[in-house]
Amino acid sequence: MRPPTWISTRLTLLLTANRPRLLSHFAETMAFAAAGGMIFGLAGMPGGWLSGAILFVACAALAGRPMYVPLPLNRVIFILIGVSLGAVVTPETLHGVVTYPVSVLTLIAAMGFVSWFGGVYLERVHKWDRLSAFLGAAPGGMSQCVAVATELDADVRAIVIVQTVRVVLIAVGLPALLTLLGLVAPSSRGVGGDFSLANLDELLILLGVSTLVATIAYRIRFPGGLLFGSMLASAILHGSGLIHAVMPWWAANAAMITLGGVTGSRFANTPIKLLLRFIGAALGSFVVSIAIAGVFAGALVMALSLRVADVTIAFAPGSVDAMMLLALALNTDPVYVGAHHFSRIFFVSLTMPLIAKHQAKLEHKVVDESKLPPPTPDDED
Repeated sequence: MRPPTWISTRLTLLLTANRPRLLSHFAETMAFAAAGGMIFGLAGMPGGWLSGAILFVACAALAGRPMYVPLPLNRVIFILIGVSLGAVVTPETLHGVVTYPVSVLTLIAAMGFVSWFGGVYLERVHKWDRLSAFLGAAPGGMSQCVAVATELDADVRAIVIVQTVRVVLIAVGLPALLTLLGLVAPSSRGVGGDFSLANLDELLILLGVSTLVATIAYRIRFPGGLLFGSMLASAILHGSGLIHAVMPWWAANAAMITLGGVTGSRFANTPIKLLLRFIGAALGSFVVSIAIAGVFAGALVMALSLRVADVTIAFAPGSVDAMMLLALALNTDPVYVGAHHFSRIFFVSLTMPLIAKHQAKLEHKVVDESKLPPPTPDDED
């Protein structure tokens, strides 16, 4: 099956454009990302380095600018983010680990309801076919959703727009909402620390070991392998007291800005008319997913007396990398948040392709049976 025109356009750009042109697009993307990140970050907005970059790059992309971030850089950024996240782990941060099983099971139940009711909403209100509606409502794993949608001939462009709008709305709106409700401080926690030549050897060891573990996790197709692999290595090294060095603050902020560029650039080559066509479905699906996740999160907070901000970030069906960075920037527990987002991605990655393929078979069966002649009395018996 040929990909939609707007995806083909981007692929053609990446494959045929010369290197100087791509470098120019990348430089422009980073300029928008840096401007947005610095404005929001220096203004003291929680998660501002990330959300500001996303917002500026997304707006530039929708205005027709060729936003682009090379794939190899994406992978480097995931490793750096994982290293930064693992650096905050200490034995004290593990004090709430006994609450994780109940909390994770509640999360999985919530994501099941999000998938179901989100799909029903898209199918009945916006008249999507059932397969596309299910993939559009899936709470995470957008790249996998797109791959499955392409394989099963679902509406790829609709799924991408709905999934992308949800990710951006959560990444940009959640920090502001938590601040307005007084659940987090008005200013972000500093990510990373000061650079010291005395700790250069530890920093190099930290980066080397984290990269190795991340690469292994990626090669064995561990869900979110680059991010979770580097985070796990960094957490073990810091939690055991073997390493004390942390990512320099300027490197950590640069990673957040670059990730914002990656997320915002998903709108590249998306015509405004096409976006407006699906914006109602995207916003409605977002409201359904947030409402259901909020109900489960609220029940969990009341039952286990957990921090509202921790549970909110952990249950938010946004991209793992953005949610993990927000956990770090908003003074929430990154270990708790990480455990839940890994569980969510693992659950979606395991069940979504199986359910989608089963649904595709059902729809194909209905079409085939409609072409058959009416049954005879003997057949009905």
